Amino acid sequence: MNPRPAVTDRTRTPASGRKVPGYFALTFAISWSGALVVVAPHLLHGQPVPKLAGILMFPVMLLGPVFSGVLFSAIDGAAVRALFRRITLPFPPRWLTVLLVPPVLIAAVLGILTLMISRVYAPNNFVLGLSFGIAAGFLEEIGWTGYAFPAMKQRQNAFRASILLGILWSLWHLPVIDYLGTATPHGSAWTAYFLAFAAAMTAMRVIICWAYANTGSLLLAQLLHTVSTGSLVVFSPPRVGATQEAGWYLAYAAAVWLLVLFLLRTFGVDLRPNPTPSQ
Repeated sequence: MNPRPAVTDRTRTPASGRKVPGYFALTFAISWSGALVVVAPHLLHGQPVPKLAGILMFPVMLLGPVFSGVLFSAIDGAAVRALFRRITLPFPPRWLTVLLVPPVLIAAVLGILTLMISRVYAPNNFVLGLSFGIAAGFLEEIGWTGYAFPAMKQRQNAFRASILLGILWSLWHLPVIDYLGTATPHGSAWTAYFLAFAAAMTAMRVIICWAYANTGSLLLAQLLHTVSTGSLVVFSPPRVGATQEAGWYLAYAAAVWLLVLFLLRTFGVDLRPNPTPSQ
């Protein structure tokens, strides 16, 4: 039986791995500058940033990863068409089951906390919240998975690349972190909330990279990001305080990391099955 061929990325060149720092520098510069422009009128007048302005920073920030991903793909000498072609790359339908990971884990964590600790953790049922993840998933992943992960993977194994990408992805959210979740602003719990958020997002990034490494499908990565973000909006309990929100995010992060450890044990640092030698 022939081994399953490795998923390759024909849009990369050997030079691309050396341009990764430039990609992140430009991504952060565009996103954070855009966020600053949105809230500048309030800051210049010494006013607190209202929640609506804080939320409006996010769609502006999306320009960073998508613009930088397209630009650096072109700089690498790769056809930008090839980058977008991976959105239409077919993948085995069974991989759609990975989209169940975020909602199932979030609902399970909140259900357990509700039964064991307090009804305040009862999950919301804001179904329209799923739409909040569409722009984030489809635009961000053009940069994170379309460019950054394949380029980073040229210089290190897939697991290490996904961890580093997850940490940087979490830090990218800093301008809007206090406007995510339902217990905003987070006040004295800000640091705890951010660290719990970063732990969850870094683990979820490994899941996204695992799915991409095995399918080569940018669309699957986009859908998984969409469902991840959307599920947090759909289920986030509306009555939790800031400290409680940090707590349930930490519990969710632990659940996702358990899955990551299982994947690492099963697939190794390449996040792919080892080829079976031909008989």
